[in-house]
Amino acid sequence: MKLPATSSSKAPVKPTADNLVPIRLDIETEGQRYKDAFTWNPSDPDSEVVVFAKRTVRDLKLPPQFITQIAQSIQTQLTEFRSYEGQDMYTAEKIVPIKLDLRVNHTLIKDHFLWDLNNYESDPEEFARTFCNDMGIEDPEVGPAVAFAIREQLYEIAIQSVASAREIKISKKGRRGAEHAISSKGGGNALDLMKLFRYNSSVVRKRKEWYVYEPIVDILSNEEVDALEAREDRNTR
Repeated sequence: MKLPATSSSKAPVKPTADNLVPIRLDIETEGQRYKDAFTWNPSDPDSEVVVFAKRTVRDLKLPPQFITQIAQSIQTQLTEFRSYEGQDMYTAEKIVPIKLDLRVNHTLIKDHFLWDLNNYESDPEEFARTFCNDMGIEDPEVGPAVAFAIREQLYEIAIQSVASAREIKISKKGRRGAEHAISSKGGGNALDLMKLFRYNSSVVRKRKEWYVYEPIVDILSNEEVDALEAREDRNTR
């Protein structure tokens, strides 16, 4: 998937600026459940989806029926993402709030910060690595989970922005200057979906807000993890 050429486009500064799609799986069959969350490069050939599904089933010793379900779920999410390629986005705000509220194994994380979509100095993966280093987090699974949570929220923002752009186009259909209205109303700009995911963005945490949005990291005991997992299981039933 290539980024449409524009006069103002910039090449990614770091390899972590790859156009990655947040993929979430929650599949249950034959009394077994498989849950996972990861990012996928939509430029990879579709054949890699089946390869991944087969390898996952083999490594986790899951029933063979999981292969088709895993592959179909990934492919469906990739198809949805690709359907937005080249679509205009209406974004009145270029600085958006990002919230982290997740548990990874024994590590509980809560944080709240602003993400500048116009600043290309960093990306979710880089932010996650820095966050873990600053907070002294040693669990190697935490960083990818933090990056995934950020990308998933950026994806939702992108979908909402595409929907807003479509609504504006419909409301302005037949009027001269409709496209100009999309790019100027409320200070928003017509963006390409790929720019949001391919370019780097950076986090904003103002000094005066450090005590308001100070990140919270707790290490849970085995008993606390068991209690949380039991509650999560009840909520999903």
